[in-house]
Amino acid sequence: MDSILERYERCSQSEQLAGTNNDSQGNLSLELFKLTTRAEVLQKNIRNYEGEDLDPLSLKELQSLEHQLDTAIKRIRTKKNQIMMETVSGEQKKEKALKDENNMLAKKLKEKEKEKSLINGVGPRRRQETLAQYPFNFNVSPSQRLPPPTLTLGGTCGEGGGLSAEDYEEAEAGPSNTIMPPWMMFHTTT
Repeated sequence: MDSILERYERCSQSEQLAGTNNDSQGNLSLELFKLTTRAEVLQKNIRNYEGEDLDPLSLKELQSLEHQLDTAIKRIRTKKNQIMMETVSGEQKKEKALKDENNMLAKKLKEKEKEKSLINGVGPRRRQETLAQYPFNFNVSPSQRLPPPTLTLGGTCGEGGGLSAEDYEEAEAGPSNTIMPPWMMFHTTT
C-alpha cells in the first residue's frame, strides 16, 4: 500500500511539473513575442528620429515626432547651458584666486626689496640723495659717457693749471694708464 501511495505521489508531482513547464513555456513564448515587437518599434522610432523611413508616417505622427525632437533639443540645450555656466563660474573663481595670489606675491616682492635696501643701509630717501649728489647716469651706454678726468703723473701743467686741448683729445682717443678708475672718483660721506 505504501508503495502504491509513493508511486501515486510521484506521478502527480511529475504531472504538475509537466503542466508547469507547459505553462512556463507558453509564458516565455508570449514574453519573447512582446519583447521582439517592442524591439522592432524602438528600432523604427530610432530610424524616424534619424530622419529615415518617414514616408509611411501620417501628418499627426510627423507632428508628434517633431514635438518629441523639439522637447529633446530643449533639454539638451538646457543641460549644455548649465554645464557652460558652471565652467565659466569655475574659471572666474580660478581667475580671482590667481589675481589674489599675484597681488600677494607683488606685496611680498615689495617687502623683500624694502628689506634688502634697509639691509644694504640705503633706504629709498638715502638712495635719492646719493643719486642727486653724484649725478652719474648708469643707464647711458659707455660710448655716450664722457671720459673721466685724467691724472698725469710727473708731467707739467699748462698755464691754466688744467688739461690742454691736446691732452683732452689724447684722453678721448684711447685709454691710458693714467686714467683714474671710476670707483676712485666717488667717495661717500656718511
